[in-house]
Amino acid sequence: MAEKLLEVKNLHKYFPVKGVKGPGVQAVENVSLFINKGETLGLVGESGCGKTTLGRTILRLHEPTSGQIVYHGEPIYEGEYPFERKETEDGKSVLVKKNVPRPKAVDMFPMRRKMQIIFQDPAASLDPRMTVGEIIGEALDIHKLCDSKAQRTERIKELLDKVGLNTEHANRFPHEFSGGQQQRVGIARALAVEPEFIVCDEPISALDVSIQSQVVNMLEDMQQEMGLTYLFIAHDLSVVRHISSRIGVMYLGSLVELAESYELNRNPLHPYSQTLLSAVPVPDPEVSRSRQRIVLEGDIPSPMNPPTGCRFHTRCPYASEKCKQCAPEFKEHEPGHWAACHLLDK
Repeated sequence: MAEKLLEVKNLHKYFPVKGVKGPGVQAVENVSLFINKGETLGLVGESGCGKTTLGRTILRLHEPTSGQIVYHGEPIYEGEYPFERKETEDGKSVLVKKNVPRPKAVDMFPMRRKMQIIFQDPAASLDPRMTVGEIIGEALDIHKLCDSKAQRTERIKELLDKVGLNTEHANRFPHEFSGGQQQRVGIARALAVEPEFIVCDEPISALDVSIQSQVVNMLEDMQQEMGLTYLFIAHDLSVVRHISSRIGVMYLGSLVELAESYELNRNPLHPYSQTLLSAVPVPDPEVSRSRQRIVLEGDIPSPMNPPTGCRFHTRCPYASEKCKQCAPEFKEHEPGHWAACHLLDK
């Protein structure tokens, strides 16, 4: 049986908005998932659905609002949900803050060696005033991983070589590199502390197609060589299908489906997953013409005021009265295949 490296239970992340009563922006809502050691979990969904926020909250770059994060069987965050739902005089349902105990959290400094992130925008994530050697070496200095200057220099050269850059690149500044090279620097920085788990936050979205395949292949090679575990966030379902062991689908902050990569592509259970897969381009014109494209009506609701019940019901062609009133439970409908939809309970 596979060993669970990371487990997330009922995770919430809200961003308070100044001058607005209530929880504010409900970016991540009641997400539960696990990632096995050595696997890649892909995470897909529309822009603004909370993928990046979920990744950063798991690493506690954003402090969670509530929930539990367990790493290697040890909780690194535990917090009780600080809101309760009440009805106003005009019949509206609102979230009201309540008093809860302070969340249990651990010191994340030693955990930073085990958990790292590759940022979406390589240019914005690199300090323009530092050379590449200083950027990579900073993590080595903070965690005191090198005993001498010579050892530090050798380690930087080794990391640059691992990501396909030359050793003389250590003396250059980020603006002297292409987008693909900048992303390789970001990957080298993440690898500097020898992590076990890496959040890959859309690491190829800002790159040319020809460079995307190089970076994906490099990530796969490093995973095999170093036993890394990835949370791979992306928009391109064909790339996620290629690199991921399992795939999770998010909509408006909630996880709506989670299954093995092949199973999700063969048999998507949730209407939103079916919609996303119908939009994936097919290189065969004959097959493309015969496929039915599912087009969603309406706009995505605001995460500041999400709909009650199932968050997808405002755009779902199969929505019923139950969908509007009651949020579906995220549960296992087939072995290893989880989804949250009332249609599946019939």
